[in-house]
Amino acid sequence: MKTVAQMLKLKPAGVIAIRPDVPVLDALKLLADKDVGAVLVMDGPRLVGIVSERDYARKLELQGKSSATTQVREIMTSDVVCVTPNRTNEECMALMTGRRLRHLPVIDNERVIGVLSIGDLVKDAISEQQFIIEQLEHYIHR
Repeated sequence: MKTVAQMLKLKPAGVIAIRPDVPVLDALKLLADKDVGAVLVMDGPRLVGIVSERDYARKLELQGKSSATTQVREIMTSDVVCVTPNRTNEECMALMTGRRLRHLPVIDNERVIGVLSIGDLVKDAISEQQFIIEQLEHYIHR
């Protein structure tokens, strides 16, 4: 299994983030523009939360609030579960499954260096399984 650091190398560099004081509408536009399900909420270099489509649906839309006047800090998830680059895909999958998460920020020396989604982890697991199958087929046909 690959480590988080190895998986991040396969993704575009950078982190998609927004400030906590901006309107939720701006976060929704960013989600749509970047075609992602969640963005990190950063106060300068400090991670203060994560906001997802699920947060929008449950904490704003269903409560009748306005996305134009509600700030991101009011709906973001502030108890963010993070991982370090040395964790494995398997460890991340177990963490995400156990905590019902879809996105894992990656922290190295107190700095956010990336985000892994459940899709990234599944894609890597499928790739790993395909490699093993090919090696077994090669061994059998020798």
